[in-house]
Amino acid sequence: MRSDLGSTNSKLSQSIPDLFFGVDPAAAGARAHQETFHIRDLTREFSVTARTLRFYEERGLISPHREGQERIYSRRDRARLMLVLMGKSVGFSLDGIRAMLDLYDVGDGQATQLKVALGRFREQIEKLKLQRRDLDRAIAELERASEHVAAKLASR
Repeated sequence: MRSDLGSTNSKLSQSIPDLFFGVDPAAAGARAHQETFHIRDLTREFSVTARTLRFYEERGLISPHREGQERIYSRRDRARLMLVLMGKSVGFSLDGIRAMLDLYDVGDGQATQLKVALGRFREQIEKLKLQRRDLDRAIAELERASEHVAAKLASR
């Protein structure tokens, strides 16, 4: 489980498996054998709101079927939701996530999906490294400015 996302996201980070181990069906436990899920099952399991699930449905990321007014989610929907949340946790856009997920249906044993995912993961790593460098520079500048201001205050 991911636990390094910070205290403000601690509940969410505890419910989202990491990108590698999270896709292992054996790691899913008892839920791996369950065929259908109700909205409350998924909201509890993934610490998301019903509105979030409906939004992902509107965006075409998951596609539950309906029994009357109730949405019934399949194992495929659950797996896609897990991947959406993992992708968002590392900075992918919903459109980018959907594009990768939709490659599952190409019918080549996931080869295309895996190749595309690997390329996008590597691109995202580089993007995040650049952002980290920019953040490190900003932090260093703020630390220098804070020291300068603190010294001025101390001399008064």
